[in-house]
Amino acid sequence: MDFSVLAQGVIDGDLDTVLGEVRRYLAEDAPPQTVMEEHLLPAMSEVGRLFEEGEYFVPELMMSARTMQESMKILNPLLTQSGVQKIGRVVIGTVKGDFHDIGKNLVAAMLEGGGFEVVDLGVDVPPEKFADAVRQREGTLVALSALLTTTMPQMKKVIEKLEADGLRKSSKVIIGGAPVTGEFAEKIGADGYSDNAGAAVTLAKSFFV
Repeated sequence: MDFSVLAQGVIDGDLDTVLGEVRRYLAEDAPPQTVMEEHLLPAMSEVGRLFEEGEYFVPELMMSARTMQESMKILNPLLTQSGVQKIGRVVIGTVKGDFHDIGKNLVAAMLEGGGFEVVDLGVDVPPEKFADAVRQREGTLVALSALLTTTMPQMKKVIEKLEADGLRKSSKVIIGGAPVTGEFAEKIGADGYSDNAGAAVTLAKSFFV
């Protein structure tokens, strides 16, 4: 498959090339949504494929995710100005006691590129902080990440906190991370599970159809 210079820059994690190409497209009056949908998203899908097939590793993932995030910093204000409606709002974070953010950052970048408003709470996030973020807008999707088996129980505590605060009926919860499984998601009452960033975007969109 042939990629544009912009898309290839994302795949290669070449930030200077990517930002230069984004600005060039915009200077030529290319719609920001077109830049996102025809260049950035296909590039990140390819990055996901390369990772799944063992051709890319964590460093490459991080470099590509960074180019995506920096590009969206330029595009998001323009998307808002042009009246492009966000699909929905996603609050994402790594649960309390867990400081891993690589997978979470990649999913956040893919969600943002996929048209979502993303609120990234970071790492080591307690249930109360997730609940506070959900409380700000009805219909928020919560995406929980954990890379340690010892922190997986925190996912259930977030769901319990949302229930206790009366927020569970108006929000959905999806989970992911290396040790997380679909069976675990069902066990703790999550609404969905994904084992990769691309599938996480597809899953997230299914709640806003």
